[in-house]
Amino acid sequence: MAPYEYIILFTSSFIGGMLFFVTGATNNKYLKLTLAFSGSYLFAISVVHLIPDLYLVGGSDAGYFILIGFFLQLILEYFSRGIEHGHVHIEKGGHAQLPVSVMVGLCIHSFLEGMPLSSHFAHDHQHTSFLFGIILHHIPVAFALTSMLYLSGVKRSVTITMLILFSLMTPAGAWFSNIIGNSASLELSEHYSKIMGIVIGIFLHISTTILFETGSDHKYNRNKILFIIIGAAIALLI
Repeated sequence: MAPYEYIILFTSSFIGGMLFFVTGATNNKYLKLTLAFSGSYLFAISVVHLIPDLYLVGGSDAGYFILIGFFLQLILEYFSRGIEHGHVHIEKGGHAQLPVSVMVGLCIHSFLEGMPLSSHFAHDHQHTSFLFGIILHHIPVAFALTSMLYLSGVKRSVTITMLILFSLMTPAGAWFSNIIGNSASLELSEHYSKIMGIVIGIFLHISTTILFETGSDHKYNRNKILFIIIGAAIALLI
């Protein structure tokens, strides 16, 4: 992965989180629309680009690792409280405490997503679409994380520190994967399909959760449907 891509991964998440302090937004209307767009994009690139390529590389066993990733994300969300798809739980009253379980679950999730980025995709556009998908996904997640921490009473300095930690996780996953891949004692390419399958399973869980969530009246609104269509269309064009 090129050095500038590490920078883009970090800065996009960091800026996404800092937007909370810039806008002072507490209304999650735009957050939900952004999530709908990113969820649709992730689902589309998984189905159209990533899964077909994975079966070519990994064979029929690829499906098992997709399932592992899907249910692994279910476990991670037990700790992260679903912040990966925009669920912001504000803890009010008493002394503000850093939600360690949320940070642990979210950081593991982000680290895993970064690992396939060091591998060589069958086509350059697949690498680009995968990278773009992670960026689109992490911007609203970083915003949700920052708003949850700060509105729960966590100090601004601690909130920004946790945002930096989260923003570093995906580049760290790609870097760690690259280091192992260059090691003479372990050939990461042999495990590429397994790692990629797990990440695709995570993508499928997050994207379908976002897409199937409706409003309080159990209906999709017009704007959400529009953003879903646009997200899928862009994934098909890339």
